[in-house]
Amino acid sequence: MSQQDYMPVLVLGGGLAGLTVALRLADSGVHVRLLAKRLLHEGSSYYAQGGIAAVLGEDDSTQSHIEDTIRAGAGLCDRQAVEFAVNRGPECVDWLIAQQVPFTRKDDSEEFHLTQEGGHSHRRVIHATDATGQAVMETLEHKARRHPNIHLLEQYIAVDIITSAKLGQAGPNRTLGIYALDKSLGKVITMTAQAVVLATGGASKVYLYTSNPDTATGDGIAMAWRAGCQVANMEFVQFHPTCLYHPQAKSFLISEAVRGEGGQLQLPDGRRFMPDHDPRAELAPRDIVARAIDYEMKRGGYDCIYLDISHQPADFIRSHFPNIVKRCAGYGFDMTAEPLPVVPAAHYTCGGVMTGLNGRTDLAGLYAVGECAFTGLHGANRLASNSLLECLVFARAAGEQIQHDLTKEKFNEPQVPEWDESQVSDPDEQIVVTHNWDELRRAMWDYVGIVRTDKRLQRAMRRVELLKEEIRDYYSHFKINNNLIELRNLVTVAELIIRSALLRHESRGLHYTLDYPDTGTNDNAANTIMVSTKE
Repeated sequence: MSQQDYMPVLVLGGGLAGLTVALRLADSGVHVRLLAKRLLHEGSSYYAQGGIAAVLGEDDSTQSHIEDTIRAGAGLCDRQAVEFAVNRGPECVDWLIAQQVPFTRKDDSEEFHLTQEGGHSHRRVIHATDATGQAVMETLEHKARRHPNIHLLEQYIAVDIITSAKLGQAGPNRTLGIYALDKSLGKVITMTAQAVVLATGGASKVYLYTSNPDTATGDGIAMAWRAGCQVANMEFVQFHPTCLYHPQAKSFLISEAVRGEGGQLQLPDGRRFMPDHDPRAELAPRDIVARAIDYEMKRGGYDCIYLDISHQPADFIRSHFPNIVKRCAGYGFDMTAEPLPVVPAAHYTCGGVMTGLNGRTDLAGLYAVGECAFTGLHGANRLASNSLLECLVFARAAGEQIQHDLTKEKFNEPQVPEWDESQVSDPDEQIVVTHNWDELRRAMWDYVGIVRTDKRLQRAMRRVELLKEEIRDYYSHFKINNNLIELRNLVTVAELIIRSALLRHESRGLHYTLDYPDTGTNDNAANTIMVSTKE
């Protein structure tokens, strides 16, 4: 690759959203360059267990799925976005079936097996046993690697978005491309494009404990923010209620579908506690379940609680959850015969870069899809298995919009400055980055977690401001690497989460604060909270 290379469309991120945009555009004849900061199978989409929520059963209805989504979102969902996603869900699932994704079928039947998860009133989650993300990603990755119109680059991480305003060019501000670090060479490459798509996923790595892989560092959100885009609802961070509690398990989550198929949450003495917190018990939305677990752990001084599905037949458990059974066995647990120790962990970023239903941001030429985007679909809490649905629906819509914009807009291939590192030197101590990374994640876990107060948030903000200065100084004086880029993005995302949380003077959905325990009833309390670099 040359030092400066042009491609009409540049997609950042190789998860389900990024692959869907790339494949949709490539199939229509558009040349796409897709960047993955690791290998394609190392992103969050690959590890999605549960499935894809869509109205596929005869006893289900789009209205029911819409109302379940809005109810889970605690009144903050944008109904238009919800209707858009739900109505287009089945045809997007059909597209995956046409790509030959091996979804699980009922015994001796061509009919697909549907499961039920927390917050859903019907069985509507299509899945591939308990490894849906892996099945979908392997299928789409196979096609993307062989598509003549997709130019795939792995082990590249974007540094920043190049805009005409940053370069001092006259006229309306627009996206011109990106700077990206070739991790294998340690060299920053300039890439220009008419359209840049952010499909970079969420930012759960900002917390000490997370269910996500190491790639979830909020890169797209941070880069869009620095480019001048608005972000919204960053205070709503979903904590998955049930991650396996084991020192070597790291981020292994136990799927929502385990509770959907009868799994019960218990205290160490075996007592079931969810009926005390919500009439839906284990099938309550994730925010309620995670907060109940947090409450019981703190009240009893427990390191964990337990998830028990051993009352179901062993063959049933093995057939429905073969991968979870295998992984748990590797850590010494037999889920067919005993409860599993679990704890909540940061899981999903409900806020993000503000977009329309077509994926457009408020910066010309820049689009965002998937977890890094905010469309209004999730509101104050994401309904289980609406995440892969979101990737499919909005990636398709963005692809259609990009096709239209490419032909409508007159665009000349830009010439932009190369990355200048003439004034920087090799890092003298990597321990500085490691220390700041650890301090940031611990502060966010301690002060901006499941239960918050203004005092905790302000304490976290003071630490973030100090870390920002240290990171900015380090970034200005030393050559960049992957860890520094991710840390710079994480501290930006942490600030946005805290700022948004301080602005919401109520408890709603995933944002629960002891200072404002009630859900607001006035118009302002229910509004989406937007923050902008222009403020």
